[in-house]
Amino acid sequence: MTQSTQTTQSTHTLTLDQGTLDVTVDLHGQQGRPFLLLHGGGGPQTVTPFAGLLAEQRPARVFTPVHPGFGGTAHPDWLTDVTTLAQVYAHLLDALDLRDVAVVGNSIGGWIAAELAALGSDRISSVTLVNAVGIDVPGHPIADTFSLTPVELSRLSFHDPSKFRFDPSSLTEAQRAVMATNRAALQVYSGPHAMADPTLAERLSKVTRPTLVAWGASDRIVDADYGRAYAQAVPDAEFRLLEGTGHMPQSETPEQLLPVVWDFTDSHAGARPRS
Repeated sequence: MTQSTQTTQSTHTLTLDQGTLDVTVDLHGQQGRPFLLLHGGGGPQTVTPFAGLLAEQRPARVFTPVHPGFGGTAHPDWLTDVTTLAQVYAHLLDALDLRDVAVVGNSIGGWIAAELAALGSDRISSVTLVNAVGIDVPGHPIADTFSLTPVELSRLSFHDPSKFRFDPSSLTEAQRAVMATNRAALQVYSGPHAMADPTLAERLSKVTRPTLVAWGASDRIVDADYGRAYAQAVPDAEFRLLEGTGHMPQSETPEQLLPVVWDFTDSHAGARPRS
């Protein structure tokens, strides 16, 4: 069943111990269960179509914040790691006064979602990590995406890269500038350990929120065994392998990912933390 949706944008000023910052948030849909959908290093456009699809096909309100520094937004000097960014989004949930929130994150957005789960906010009912980075898995390194050309990155990211051809020469100067600032912000957030935090696995062992790790089987940025290790790091987490898709299932096979995300979220709506 589909419903008509509209998208609105708002900016929220949040105050943490470290300082104050503005966070830009797009809201897709006006009624239904709240989702916090966190984008990866490719920027907010990597989740925007999926957010619209989710709000259109399910009773959902999908909040998609722009990570500070992406999309031309301001990036305060004190915001230098994913752990602090997760604290920003915990404050955002407070500011929006959302409850029973389903958090979904892809790639570095999955890392942020994992950190949010570790914070243990009572506003969160479930967490879905989609081809997330963030942990250190011996023998399964995360690809160094900063050293890759767009064509090389596409080959590692997609099951069928021919459907996602990218011509950098077609970009306007404004688009190039945004890509450059996105990349700079991603390098800051990725930290000194190449998209991973050696201390994260220990924090994940204390997560009490229902967690799903969904993984595109054709991902060569972070392989499926890395995803299985992620699921093993979280108590009672479920692992779901998605065939015929890569690092960004929400972009490559959204119709496949949507019921996986929704069914898990729906089954844990209103869930209380495990003791």
